[in-house]
Amino acid sequence: MTNSAIAVFDLGKTNSKLFVFSADGEVIDAARRPPVWRDEGGLTVLDEAGLFAWMRAELARVAAAHGVDRVTFSGHGCTFALVAGDRLLHPILDYEQEPPADVAVRIDPLLPDFRETFAPRLPLGLNTARHVLWLAERAPELFRQADAILFYPQFWGWRFGGRKVSEVSYLGCHSALWAPLADDFSSLVDRMGWRRLMPDFARAGADIGRHRLALDGGGTAEIVIHNGVHDSNAALYFYRSLGFSDFTLVSTGTWVIVFNPASPLDGLDPARDMLANVTVDRRPVPTIRFMGGREYDVASGGWAKPVSAGAMAAVIEKQAFALPAFAAGGPVPGHEGRFAGPAVEGEERAAAALLYVALMTDLSLDLIGSQNAIVIDGGLVKTGLYAPVLAALRPGQPVHTSSHPEGSAFGAAALVFEATGRNPFTNDCAPAAPAAFPGLAAYRQEWRRLVDAMTGR
Repeated sequence: MTNSAIAVFDLGKTNSKLFVFSADGEVIDAARRPPVWRDEGGLTVLDEAGLFAWMRAELARVAAAHGVDRVTFSGHGCTFALVAGDRLLHPILDYEQEPPADVAVRIDPLLPDFRETFAPRLPLGLNTARHVLWLAERAPELFRQADAILFYPQFWGWRFGGRKVSEVSYLGCHSALWAPLADDFSSLVDRMGWRRLMPDFARAGADIGRHRLALDGGGTAEIVIHNGVHDSNAALYFYRSLGFSDFTLVSTGTWVIVFNPASPLDGLDPARDMLANVTVDRRPVPTIRFMGGREYDVASGGWAKPVSAGAMAAVIEKQAFALPAFAAGGPVPGHEGRFAGPAVEGEERAAAALLYVALMTDLSLDLIGSQNAIVIDGGLVKTGLYAPVLAALRPGQPVHTSSHPEGSAFGAAALVFEATGRNPFTNDCAPAAPAAFPGLAAYRQEWRRLVDAMTGR
């Protein structure tokens, strides 16, 4: 049991964040730093050393300020490290880069069938296996030297002095490296001889080692390292730990990821970015997702201020639409994002972008068969209107939002608390009142018509 503070590094694609949780589950400190992705030899790779220096400095600061003595990690998907002994053998690849066409034609046929992995064929490195295969072709000698493939949260746990481990929620995130129904590595892992590179499993939240920090002003602190977790799976765990059972989670950030455990696996359509994730307790969960946070940034022109109800109402009245897709993947793939109808600029463009993300979420909920309660978590909650618009679009389903929108960090902390025999969190989710925008239902109907025309459905 612990009565001290816990640090969680919540490592997103856009921002790396630190949250400090007190023994009673309150956030008492926070910091953030964008990860730096740099060019090296024609590849986009992570500035791992810079991020590690920031993480160590922040951990030392909060250890001194708050008595933090435990740390864990939640991380975005599709990212891995190749290591040997105590060395990183190759810089960590950015998943948002496409293997060369001549490589792709060789590696893509190696990916297992969807019904084995429940991972659709995705572009870039969104199937982690694609980038592992690419790196193996580029640098086969490194794979001969390697003793482990570590996935992003597990890499950081090891980097801080923990042991090399695997974790199932991360491996089960459309990597094509995991077979959920078999509860084992996919056939690709054995075909490529990679099973020897997959460390033993530890549950998310498990104690995996120690890290000693030098503190400013003298002295040291010993930090217990807990195994990390895939970020949106951490959010799913958090809301289950609060008592939600039959519900659909809409986890928002760079990605909007919709989990509906009540949906049948055989209803998943890989052509529409539907897949099975795997929970921290090794259960497959039907999922659909699109890059909603990224798409909002692109479609809105980088709008960083709140969007007013007036701007939203004006866009609905004008019948100005944003149409998919402004990023790779998603349920309407293969189309270039564009606007239709009267031109919109500034705040009205941002309103059209926010309506677009809400409508894409609504479409995703239909595709994943969501009829139960909805919990919305993450960055889009902070826009103010996303949840009320979604509640208006889904009148038959109660929509809840959390006063703690960082569900992935809270879930990672809850896993540590669970491992130490405590659960300080209480369910303070609140219902979202449906927005009352005249013409929203007709706007939705026309948007769906335009999307169906694009897809030939």
